[in-house]
Amino acid sequence: MTENGFRAEEIDTSRPHPARIYDYLLGGKNNYEVDREAGDRLAAAAPEVWSGVRANRDFLRRAVRYVVGSGIRQILDIGTGLPSSPNVHEIARELAPDVRVAYVDNDPIVNTYANVLLRGSDATSIALADLRDPRAILDHPDVREVIDFDEPVALLLVAIVHFLTEAEEPERVLATLRDGLPAGSFLVLSHATGDFADRSAAQAVYDNATATLNLRSRAEVERLFDGFTLVEPGLAEVPFWRPDAPPRTRPGNIGYYGGVARKTG
Repeated sequence: MTENGFRAEEIDTSRPHPARIYDYLLGGKNNYEVDREAGDRLAAAAPEVWSGVRANRDFLRRAVRYVVGSGIRQILDIGTGLPSSPNVHEIARELAPDVRVAYVDNDPIVNTYANVLLRGSDATSIALADLRDPRAILDHPDVREVIDFDEPVALLLVAIVHFLTEAEEPERVLATLRDGLPAGSFLVLSHATGDFADRSAAQAVYDNATATLNLRSRAEVERLFDGFTLVEPGLAEVPFWRPDAPPRTRPGNIGYYGGVARKTG
């Protein structure tokens, strides 16, 4: 039994995990051979994945700065993945040192690494939980330790909802999370799409992973923002969402949509 309450044998290293594949594609070292092999197959099927994950990470940075600049002082980051500096709390606290952040992931390895990173901080926490059970996330004591749901929250779902199948009802999951947030809260969401190219071979890489990849169209991603009001420029390809400088890519070259929206009622 580890200090986090799960057994070592519960860590599945026989199949690639989305968080560890993503870590590999970002140049991280917290992954296994099975994850690196999956990442290489993914890049062979969709070569733009290398620039895509970085564009998605850059979108995360800009979105966090936007919500903190809009007055948000607490962030719930679901599907956080393995720590990759700058992490969300580091980005947020460059603007406001009092921001509180709760990280959530379903991979025990993420939980272990994040606990080491966050040790000694009362303003950050890490919860081992799964997006498929949103109510458990909202009620999780490690989330409640730093998040006050009577005050506005920025909910981060960055490159995670596309790992929910239709049978797992992503719109229901989003509705449960939305209903747990007070008015003035924000949703930051990015999602992989096949709108610009046939990505069936890339999807197949995840068939043996711990979660499958489920690409969605622009209209399907927009529905995930139901109950929120998108801020300008609305749902956009991630390099084109409030870029700090003119994007170095052309439209349709990065297979991620991203948006930030506010709950007004």
